[in-house]
Amino acid sequence: MTKYLPTPVPELAVDPSLRAISDERWDVVIIGGDTAGLSAALILARARRRVLVIDAQEPRNRFAPHMHGVLSRDGYSPLDLVADGYREVQAVDGVIVHTRVMEARAVAEGFEVVTESGDRATGRRLIVATGARDVLPGIPGLAEQWGRGVFSCPYCDGYEATGRVIGVLLGSVMGLHKAHMLRSYSTDLIVFTALAGPIPDTDRQVLQERGMRLEDRVVTHLVATDNQVTGLALADGTVTTVDVVFAEPALVSLGDPLTQLGVELTDTPFGSWPTVDTSGKTSVDGVWAVGNAANPAALVPIAAGSGATAALAINGEFVAEEVAAATQQAARRNGE
Repeated sequence: MTKYLPTPVPELAVDPSLRAISDERWDVVIIGGDTAGLSAALILARARRRVLVIDAQEPRNRFAPHMHGVLSRDGYSPLDLVADGYREVQAVDGVIVHTRVMEARAVAEGFEVVTESGDRATGRRLIVATGARDVLPGIPGLAEQWGRGVFSCPYCDGYEATGRVIGVLLGSVMGLHKAHMLRSYSTDLIVFTALAGPIPDTDRQVLQERGMRLEDRVVTHLVATDNQVTGLALADGTVTTVDVVFAEPALVSLGDPLTQLGVELTDTPFGSWPTVDTSGKTSVDGVWAVGNAANPAALVPIAAGSGATAALAINGEFVAEEVAAATQQAARRNGE
């Protein structure tokens, strides 16, 4: 997979020594260094907690040149946002290493993670911000345009498609909701149904009432000219002109650490995702899930907020423990 390197800032360089991470007992270990994980790290490091972020450098939105719907950062590169987050976290003494976590388990001291090189780190609390991965339909040409002319989220990229010819590559009948959402942006929508199978007559009629065209023929490949989407080729050799495609990729959770720790899961329209409370805390005491690791529908602002919310909850627990210890110590002294 494509890797990225945040803009280097020498005085805030990523700790090059993976083995150094085992030399300290961390307050919080965060698996994942995208928006949610970095947001949590920033809050906790500013609260003077020792924070380690372990980042495999594979954020879900790395294929997109721009983000949208992010207050004050609309049109900003998602990788630049990560680079900004790196600098901010490291400026307040948070530590970031580039590697992949292969195993997570509970230990007496809290939680231990093991990296792909065999290095280990232990934290009193664990935040899993590993996110999710989009799996596109196996139609040639889609992957090459992913994040540029082929999208998934109307909230993220619908506005930029205003007034254009939008192709909706339906993957399921449930995905019809996406077509209806996209109708706000254009009067020229073509819904390609072959991947979804038969569409109920009532749903077909509603789509047509809203001015959408339905195309039931099989899509064989995407057509692009000068690296711009121009159409979708059909099984009979014809090409239907479209300017942009909204697909319905399958979403795969990257929550292996959560599975290894035995957290409870909840069935969602996207599959099984961890059961969390309002702060992102899972069924395993001391473990939080944030961003797409907890909420498959989390956009960038929601992911950032979930990381901050988890950080506040965790630091609140630390403070409560410290106050309780001091209270017990005071009581012992008073009893002397």
